[in-house]
Amino acid sequence: MTRHQVRVGAGVALVCAAGMVFAACGKDSKDGADGAKSPRSTPPAASASASASAPGPGSGDAKPGGAGDAGLPALPSAGEAKKQLNGLTVAKPRPMTGYSRDKFPHWAQQGNKCDTRETILGRDGKDVKRDAECRAVSGTWQSLYDGKAFTAASQVDIDHIVPLANAWRSGADQWDTDRRKALANDLTHPQLLTVSAATNRSKGDQSPDQWQPPAKTAWCVYGRAWTSVKSTYGLTVTEDEKKMLTTMLGTCTS
Repeated sequence: MTRHQVRVGAGVALVCAAGMVFAACGKDSKDGADGAKSPRSTPPAASASASASAPGPGSGDAKPGGAGDAGLPALPSAGEAKKQLNGLTVAKPRPMTGYSRDKFPHWAQQGNKCDTRETILGRDGKDVKRDAECRAVSGTWQSLYDGKAFTAASQVDIDHIVPLANAWRSGADQWDTDRRKALANDLTHPQLLTVSAATNRSKGDQSPDQWQPPAKTAWCVYGRAWTSVKSTYGLTVTEDEKKMLTTMLGTCTS
C-alpha cells in the first residue's frame, strides 16, 4: 500500500491509496480471468477536462441531479438504468496485469486553478468557500453512503463510483490513456461523488456484489449511477455484479 500526499483546504492530508486516490483507497485484486468483451473505442461525447464545466472559486453550489439524486449529473431513472443493465455484456473479470492508477491520469485541471477534485467538492458541497488556489477551505458535505455530514474537506473523499481498478478488469485495460483520463475525471456522467473518507476506503475497488453503501437508502442512486457509467463506457459486468445491481435498482420507488 502506498501513501500519497494531497493538498486539501489549507493543509495536507495523508491518505492511503492502492488503486486510485480518494476514489477507492483499498486493496487491488490481482486475480481475474480473461473473457471481457472489448469496449467501444469512441469515448463519451463530453470532454472530462472541459474548462466550461469548472466553476470559479466560490461559485460552485449547483446540484445537477437534484437533492434526491445526490447531485449526480445525467443520472438515469430506475427504468432507464434497468434497460441499460440488461444491455451490458456479462463476462468474467479481466486480469490486473499491467494495472497502475497512473494509467488513469487524475485529477485533471478544469480551469480557474480548479482540478477535478476541487470542482466536485464545489458541486457537492453547500456554502463552499475556496482560497485563491481553488482549495475548499470551508463548507458542508453530506455523504450519500452513510448519511453523515462533514464540515472539512479533509474528512471527505471523491469516490469514483466505478473504481479505476474495477474498470480495468471490465475492459479499460484495452483503452488508450485519453479514454482512461476521461473516466477518471468525468464531470458529465454520474462517476464522481463526494463521500465520507471511511466509506470510500471501505469500498476500495470492490463491485456492488462485494460492497454496498451502509445506508440502504443510497442503494437506488448507487445502482443507477454504477449501471450508467458501465453503460456509457461500454464496460462489462460479472454475473454476481449484475444480480446485485438488479437488487439495488429494485429498491427504487419510481
